[in-house]
Amino acid sequence: MKIPFEKGYGVAGVNGMAGSNPGKIPIGTIAEVHGPVVVIACDRLPPLHQALCAALDHEQYTFEVHQHLDERHVRAITLHRTTGLQRGMPVYDTQAPLHVPVTEACLGRLLNVFGEPLDGRQPLATGEYRNIHALPAALSEAVGITGILETGIKVIDLLCPFVRGGKTGLFGGAGVGKTVLIMEFMHAVISLHQGVSVFAGVGERIREGHELWKELQAAGVMEKSLLVFGQMDESPGVRFRVGLTALTYSEYLRDALHKEVLFLVDNIFRFVQAGSEISSLLGRMPATVGYQPTLNTEVAEIEERIVSTQKGAVTSVQAVYVPADDMTDPAVSAILSHLDTTVILSRAIAAQGLYPAVDPLRSGSKLMDRHFLGDRHYTIAEGVREHLARYAELQDVIAMLGLEELSPEDRRIVHRARRLQRYLTQPFHVTAHYTGIKGVSVPLEKTLQDCEGFLAGKYDDLAEEACYMRGTMES
Repeated sequence: MKIPFEKGYGVAGVNGMAGSNPGKIPIGTIAEVHGPVVVIACDRLPPLHQALCAALDHEQYTFEVHQHLDERHVRAITLHRTTGLQRGMPVYDTQAPLHVPVTEACLGRLLNVFGEPLDGRQPLATGEYRNIHALPAALSEAVGITGILETGIKVIDLLCPFVRGGKTGLFGGAGVGKTVLIMEFMHAVISLHQGVSVFAGVGERIREGHELWKELQAAGVMEKSLLVFGQMDESPGVRFRVGLTALTYSEYLRDALHKEVLFLVDNIFRFVQAGSEISSLLGRMPATVGYQPTLNTEVAEIEERIVSTQKGAVTSVQAVYVPADDMTDPAVSAILSHLDTTVILSRAIAAQGLYPAVDPLRSGSKLMDRHFLGDRHYTIAEGVREHLARYAELQDVIAMLGLEELSPEDRRIVHRARRLQRYLTQPFHVTAHYTGIKGVSVPLEKTLQDCEGFLAGKYDDLAEEACYMRGTMES
């Protein structure tokens, strides 16, 4: 299939097939090929981030300009496999940066970095395209933090609430329920706030992406979701840009539908890794711990575009891998500086069968203060955290001497903390067909009432098992 490259529209092929057409403008030839890096000898220098292309046997190769070497040569990153590229191959200018087709029909679809379908369905039918390198919304249009975005998940809403229009980091390894929690967030935004979700799979395994797609369909939330994948086996240029493609769709849905948009990234650390690969391929001198010298700029480029305007809100949840559990790692620090809320999933808590496996003592929000939450919410949250912290302090004493050796006050705190631990577990809607337990969504007010009752001793006589995996205590 031949797709014309019209001025201002950028790259818009179908499954990478574009062929030759008269709309392209010759700009030069390939001089060198080094893996995914291509040096192009140009008749005139294209601007940085310009999309160039070449064609061989009806296969389109797309390049993005990353570096000007001199007045006639540029260094570009290939956004496809480089098999078949050779010196002297003609290169054409698309006259625009990388663009993606945008339409309201993108919901319910599975797309790649070019906005092309991965779900076997027809391409998006639209004449409107957006540049993935768009500038952030102007400060005059941006809207500040307007309140809490309730998720219906008790431990999140109580101890590390999501900020509407803010950014949340989800720190967790494999097997602790990270993907399930992300899916429940998507379900919550769609069902509670009538919003939409955009998921960016940065360096995702094909198996994980396929499972997520099928599980969202089974949970009935796929029609209000958009999945954009740059898979693990693709070029570092694809993994580096797929987050911007998904963010471009988020901005479009924010501006076109005027709704709550939940923008999810899994995994933002792989975005940093892709940037590090590209930096090395371009010959830049590495900086701290081998990361690229442009680390902070690249993270800010994507983070600063996640903003709410008068037209709608974009709330972000980003999964973050922590190398060697070192929170001082330069990449983690660069990401942390942009986050409003930090949710840390603990393997030790998951091993106890307490799901979601959120560590209540290490998770938190920058906006956990009386002025933002109100006196009641803040006081109850601090009371719950104090009980859980005291229980953690007494763990060694209990293991060595037994619970009976504690003072009556400490025993009371331990019993209440154990009940609170179990109360903060919750069955999810998206896992109901696996567990057989119907999912529940608990309003924040109900969570506050129940925790207030636990702290006041209202449920001291209740068995711990009665608090486990349920919604409100009234139920």
